[in-house]
Amino acid sequence: MEDLQLTQTRTRPGGVTLLACLFLLGVMASGLSMISLITPGGILEPIWRLNPHAHQGFLSMGPYAVILLAVVCVLCAVSAYGFFTGRRWGYYLGVIGLVINMIGDLINALVGVEPRAIVGVPIVALLLWYLSSRRVRTFFAI
Repeated sequence: MEDLQLTQTRTRPGGVTLLACLFLLGVMASGLSMISLITPGGILEPIWRLNPHAHQGFLSMGPYAVILLAVVCVLCAVSAYGFFTGRRWGYYLGVIGLVINMIGDLINALVGVEPRAIVGVPIVALLLWYLSSRRVRTFFAI
């Protein structure tokens, strides 16, 4: 309850709002991808034209791909809520998610699976730098 009262007295930085929206985008992307894998050949099938390599990767995972995407979808939704409401756990969950994403991008680029993924590494590094700023940490009461 105290956490909620503190959040109501603080102003959410604009960048935190944008990151919460980024997590909502993750909800939509992972959710639609999951539904597309559950319904092959369905109305969502054309989304894989954006990244056919990812489609093949998910197909090779079998049912584990759906489970992975479901977990990502839920974690993105929870992170978005935590960022919108200024919850401390939301901050940590968001940071962990971004670090995992950055590690995945780095591995994909270094192994040669997706060389373009290297672009995500400095972007996530900048987001993590922003999240470490005093204003953001104050908002999350860290």
